[in-house]
Amino acid sequence: MQAKKEEILKAHAYRRAIKEFEPEQKISDADFEFILEVGRRSPSSFGWEPWKFVVVQNTNLREKLAIPSWGAQKQLASASHFVVLLARKGDEMRVGSEYLKHKSQVIDKLPAEVEEMKLKFFKGFMENEFDLTDERKIFDWACKQVYLPFANMMTAAAQIGIDSCPIEGFDRAKVEEILSKEGVVDTNKLGVAAMVAFGYKKEDSPFPQVRHTLEQIVDWVE
Repeated sequence: MQAKKEEILKAHAYRRAIKEFEPEQKISDADFEFILEVGRRSPSSFGWEPWKFVVVQNTNLREKLAIPSWGAQKQLASASHFVVLLARKGDEMRVGSEYLKHKSQVIDKLPAEVEEMKLKFFKGFMENEFDLTDERKIFDWACKQVYLPFANMMTAAAQIGIDSCPIEGFDRAKVEEILSKEGVVDTNKLGVAAMVAFGYKKEDSPFPQVRHTLEQIVDWVE
């Protein structure tokens, strides 16, 4: 148990936001499938999994995405694998949508009475508790869910010696326009939540990892 704890903490200490990767050093198919599988198995509120991952390996598309993605210039050019993380938009996440029906009936195989109860509870949660009452609020809530697999994939990568960089530095509307024009994403249903690059770092960071202490960020109520 102690060895496992140390392994996990070591992976978190190892991880940095890598700005440039070794372009010739590629992640194996098996290792990247493992990273994606960790993302797939991540939790989400109500178990809705309101996400999709687009792995962009096409060089021309990466070059186009670099134009509105100021925070991913070197990563897009050098990463072994580059992932655009998508969140489902408002109409997709409202009770009665085809997506929620498919998830409940086909994926989760819920009995009709259980599905009805879950959707009724979710509707109350949206309208009365979390104020998910318009398109942007629902999309932002879905983006929060995406950050669960987002973080898990980076941690899993670090545990097997693969580097990563989380990216929010982009013009969402312009990135979505490119992905729509290229026929990659139906932007009526999905929007860009974040991006993440994976690969092997070109050089070690000269800066140490710095965090608040536990005492600074944790309050105990007993």
